[in-house]
Amino acid sequence: MSDRPGFGADRVWQSGSPGLGAPAGTEWEMVVGLEVHAELLTATKLFSASPNAFGGQPNTHIDPVCLGLPGTLPVLNRRAVELAIRVGLALGAEVRPSIFARKNYYYPDMPKNYQISQYDRPINTGGSLELPSGKVVGIVRAHLEEDTGKSTHVGGAGRIDDAAWSLVDYNRAGVPLLEIVSHPDLRSAAEAREYVTELRATLLAVGASDGKMEEGSLRVDANVSVRPRGSAELGTRCEVKNVNSLRSLGRALEHEARRQIDLLSSGQRVAQETRHWNEDTGRTSLLRSKEEATDYRYFPEPDLVPLVPEPALIERIRADLPLLPRQRRHRLAAAAGQSPARVALLVERGQDDLALAAVEAGATPESVLKHLEQHLADGAGALTAAGLAGLIAMEQRGELSSNQSKAVLAEMVRSGGSPSEVAQRAGFEAVAAGELAGVLERIIAEHPAEWQRLCTGDERERKKMQGFFTGQVMRATKGQANGRDVAALLEDRAGTSADSAPG
Repeated sequence: MSDRPGFGADRVWQSGSPGLGAPAGTEWEMVVGLEVHAELLTATKLFSASPNAFGGQPNTHIDPVCLGLPGTLPVLNRRAVELAIRVGLALGAEVRPSIFARKNYYYPDMPKNYQISQYDRPINTGGSLELPSGKVVGIVRAHLEEDTGKSTHVGGAGRIDDAAWSLVDYNRAGVPLLEIVSHPDLRSAAEAREYVTELRATLLAVGASDGKMEEGSLRVDANVSVRPRGSAELGTRCEVKNVNSLRSLGRALEHEARRQIDLLSSGQRVAQETRHWNEDTGRTSLLRSKEEATDYRYFPEPDLVPLVPEPALIERIRADLPLLPRQRRHRLAAAAGQSPARVALLVERGQDDLALAAVEAGATPESVLKHLEQHLADGAGALTAAGLAGLIAMEQRGELSSNQSKAVLAEMVRSGGSPSEVAQRAGFEAVAAGELAGVLERIIAEHPAEWQRLCTGDERERKKMQGFFTGQVMRATKGQANGRDVAALLEDRAGTSADSAPG
């Protein structure tokens, strides 16, 4: 296996040996489509009244329906349908009449030996997701299905092929899932992580899922292929399963792309297959040959009627949607005169309402963004928009130095209050212009050689000495001098000295 660097921001790879129709030096491109499975936030399961809850003693959240016992019939959960429609509308999908189908396959955690899913007529079709970077990823479909149980393999490496014995917990069987399938529009591991992060934020915003990857309520399968850069033809894809974190997603994509490129570069072919990601070894391994739709023998679920949401229900759900992350980015970006990507961090932190209100209160947008990004990573606490706007105004009037401003802001986050009151309690008073000039003159007299270097040195030397004198003034004023005032005084004084120097 190659140890060459992986896909970075340039999203290409250069092979060192000829592949199948690809000469040495070929630049390769990763192509990724993701299938994200989100457990929906319902009280009960998709087709029965058993609780939909994480954890619990094994095999306690069960009933005859989710166990597939003879004579049982599924009853569709209305809330799951409403949540699926919410997600579809948030993604700009078309909500259509749909039918459920039986997806037939055998596995111990599938008690019926089939899964009730949607196949050729899903509830949501089309749509897209705009990422913070501005990239738009197409959505193929978002369909409803039931979750499987969970197998625990004991002994060996924890895999079924070398386990001494296995246990099955059916608590998860029948939990409602929404499977969201993207087009193969992603071109790097970074883009894939950004997509999952944005999709998770959208699911949280509409209240459809808790998005907890560590609890399995958000799971990702990745379809990965590679192709020569510039080619429009898709390569043979492999599906990578068992990806349970954003870190794992990035590592799995990087590894699988390397593996495929090394195969092609050595004259071999990539086989279409499903592969298992092993977080401990950092490798994918063969799980099974890739199935096609025909392998599952889909046919309409005979025990469920077609699902036809009423137009009035769809419009009621549409009207109830909150602002989505994409809309919040564009709203703040327009108010601040910035790009959506520039304000994405504040939206991710949930600080965009505070930023927007501070700008509307008259604060300089760039100062607002700077303070929130650099000083409020742990939250805004008791800080109000009016308080932040007032603090920025005091800074711009020269009433607070940079260090003083940071201290006042920290206290406002802890306890609230107006910036002027906090500054007064702390004893922060700006150094008057006349006093500041006197301090600078005294420091110049104490450091004549350094002053001469500032006045006559080259640009690098002058910059260095400006920093020196600014530090001396700050030390002398115990940090109460305003940095902009010090810089202006230095520039004026040095210019005067240069003009009066002998030619």
